[in-house]
Amino acid sequence: MGKDLSQHHASAANLFSEADRRLQRSISQIAFAGPIEELTKTANCQVALYVHGLALLEVLREELATFTFQAAAGLSLGEFTAHAVAGTFDFGTGLQLVDARSRLMEEACLSTTGMMAAFVGGEETAVREVAQEADVDVANLNSPGQIVLSGATDNIQRAISIAKEKGIRRAVPLNVAGAFHSRLMASARTQLIPILENAPIKSPGAVVIANVTAAPVKEPKEIRQTLADQVTGSVRWVETINYLLDNVGCNLLIELGPGRVLAGLVGRIRKGTEVISIENLNSLRDALPLIRAASD
Repeated sequence: MGKDLSQHHASAANLFSEADRRLQRSISQIAFAGPIEELTKTANCQVALYVHGLALLEVLREELATFTFQAAAGLSLGEFTAHAVAGTFDFGTGLQLVDARSRLMEEACLSTTGMMAAFVGGEETAVREVAQEADVDVANLNSPGQIVLSGATDNIQRAISIAKEKGIRRAVPLNVAGAFHSRLMASARTQLIPILENAPIKSPGAVVIANVTAAPVKEPKEIRQTLADQVTGSVRWVETINYLLDNVGCNLLIELGPGRVLAGLVGRIRKGTEVISIENLNSLRDALPLIRAASD
């Protein structure tokens, strides 16, 4: 993550170096070289994703000086990146918030026994019935027919066992560290609130959609509240994408980060929506003429 960008662009290398200096650990080496077991630890993964996303944006702006955007959104951790992109807070402030969030969530994972599972091919009402019956939380509404539940391990296993009774085609346990976006993260949310209160936050310079409301957030008080609430609340991604398309009028979405997960979700939410995924130098170079054409 980010190695080729940093080798060819000083702006990307400088962001990773600044992150290393501020965090007093080499997040760059973990991102560039792994091992994967170290990178996927919650305390490292969230920080690496944040820095990588912003490094991609820096290089995109270098290569395309006329690049502008109307709105920003991110799934879970990506909401912090979206705020940094929109100028709600600077890189360093966002890094400190993400570092605190990731450490607190990792601590919550270690102090609880939880898991997550994806429920595929079922109506939202049916999945919510499963969640209520198994006493777990709706973590992510990712796309039509793909909803993630989160909670205590025994309860999630019960949810998986009763899924077919509710007409849900598949229920798949996820390989994650714990029960993110559930009540089991309550300690992380509680401890994150004062950190957010003390962070310099201002109104964003572009539309930013909050995970828990699927609506724009503008005032610093509201931003602090929604960033805290998403630790235990549902990520309303379907509504977020629909808002960007229908209310903001976005005609091109650009995914900055590893893989094409968000592009895949958008394709299921609104078939035919143009999404360009940028994760490294090669995909960035491929994307530039498409973005230029869309901007004309």
